[in-house]
Formats: sequence, structure tokens, C-alpha cells
Amino acid sequence: MAEFKVVISTKDGKSVQKELKSPEADAFLDKKIGDKIKGDELGFKGYEFEIRGGSDKAGFAMRFDVQGTARKSIFTTSGSGVWIPQKGKKYRKTVAGNTIHEDIAQINLKVIKQGAEPLTAPAEEAPKEEAKPEAKEEKPKEESKPAEKAEEKKEAAAPAAEQASA
Repeated sequence: MAEFKVVISTKDGKSVQKELKSPEADAFLDKKIGDKIKGDELGFKGYEFEIRGGSDKAGFAMRFDVQGTARKSIFTTSGSGVWIPQKGKKYRKTVAGNTIHEDIAQINLKVIKQGAEPLTAPAEEAPKEEAKPEAKEEKPKEESKPAEKAEEKKEAAAPAAEQASA
């Protein structure tokens, strides 16, 4: 059972997120970075998307030039999933392969063909409910036990004092 978070980048620079579960998510299995997918399969009529990347459940970025589904440790100087502070230096980095499988958590898509309806409908502003402070219920304070013990001691001491004076 596949489950992905899909991030769709639109042409105007905005992005839209959608959570997909089976059977919609199954359309992505075994697709590679650069493949095109129809929006009808995702619930976006008339749209066409291109897979641009993603990341797996551990957060490793997918890379277009690493074949397969497994994570691999590559020796690189630049590219997706790599930031190198000095020019010319090489680092060994772990990245995910370019094929989508069940352990992928996020898929990045780019809009190739625009549909009739916008990806996001204008959000209707719902009236905000004001937070009302909850009244705290005060429990009646019980007599403290040290006070009870002090009273018992006084009562016990009173008959002892009477016996001593007699």
C-alpha cells in the first residue's frame, strides 16, 4: 500500500501539497524522475505533470543520475541533495535512486499542461471562534494532615496533664 505526499509546483511560482494513498498513489510506483503523469489519475482533470524529484522516508533526496530504488553512497561535487562549501572539493553523500517505490515519502511534480480548473480553489474565510477561557474548578481544600495531628496531640496531652495535676 503506497502513500505519498505530492508537492506540485505551478507556473506562477506557487506550490500545492496533496496526500495520496492507494489506489491514486499506485500510479507513481516504478516511475522515474523525468517521467510524465496525467493529472486525471491524481484527481486533477486536464493537468499533466512531470516528476522532478522527491525524498525517501529517511529524508534522503532522490537523484536523477542514480539508477534504481536503493540508497547509494555517491562521490560527488554538486547536484541534488549535496551542498559543498568549497569549490572543487568532493564529498561522499548518500542519496536515493531515481525510481519511485513504496519507501518514498515525498514526490515533487511540475505542471506541464494546465487544466481548466485551478489547482487550489480560493479559500473561503471561515469566521474564527474566539477562544473562551475555561473556568477552573476549584476543589475544596481539605484540612491539612499536620494540623489534624497537632489537634490529636493536644487532646492526648490534655488527659495526661489532668492526671499529673491530680
